[in-house]
Formats: sequence, C-alpha cells, structure tokens
Amino acid sequence: MSPDNSGISCLQDRNLVLVVDDDPGILAGLEWLLKLHAYEPVLFFICRGFKNHTDFEQAVCVILDINLNDGSGIDLRHRLKAAGVSVPVIYMTGNDDPAVREAALASGCIAFLTKPFSAQELMEPLKRAGRHPNSGDAL
Repeated sequence: MSPDNSGISCLQDRNLVLVVDDDPGILAGLEWLLKLHAYEPVLFFICRGFKNHTDFEQAVCVILDINLNDGSGIDLRHRLKAAGVSVPVIYMTGNDDPAVREAALASGCIAFLTKPFSAQELMEPLKRAGRHPNSGDAL
C-alpha cells in the first residue's frame, strides 16, 4: 500500500487477498486467478496458520472456505469480528445446505459462493470490496 501526498494510505492501492482453503487444487487455482487480476494472494492451508496472521491492514478481502479440515470459515469470521477486524469476507463452499448459507450470511459477508463457481462470480464481489472501506457486512 502506498501513501498518497497526505501520507495516508490509499484504499485503492490495496491488493492483498487472504485465502483459506484445505484443498491444494482450489488454492492453486485461486492463486493463479488472483494474480491474473493483479491481486497478491496470501494462502493458508489450515485454520491455525490464518489464526496466527495479524496484518489485515492491507487486505482488500478474505476468502474463506466454510468447511475446513481443522475448523470452520464461519468461526474464523467470528474471530475476526471479535478482534475488531472489519475486512470484507467472501465465503466459498461445496455445501449448498440452506442452514449453512443462512449461518454464513448471518456472520456477515459480501458474497457466498457455492463450488464450483466462475471467475466472474468471485471477481465481482472482490472488486466491490476494494472500492468500499467497510463493506464487510454487505451482501
């Protein structure tokens, strides 16, 4: 993130996207797609690694898988909120259970994507997240 002439960081310069998924194929595909669209992905294969991450200041968005081997993306979202982190969240899941969707939406997200999803389905909310500083709860 580069400062503008006033020394204040510019929101539009943020390009860091944090991604949590326990599927190496999904992580590799998202890494490629995000780089293709000039984002800088930071990948987490397990919840524990993400829980230890503390620098959310430059993140434009967090992409969370809901069902992880060592935890839940929804639980990670609740932890972020409890810590006062207001970064926008996009959920992705292979589980189309209405109760899961309802829980995800209740936790606050800018998008809920059911796998498989298209590049456009991911990029549209991601671009919106980059334009709005507090878009963490607007679906």
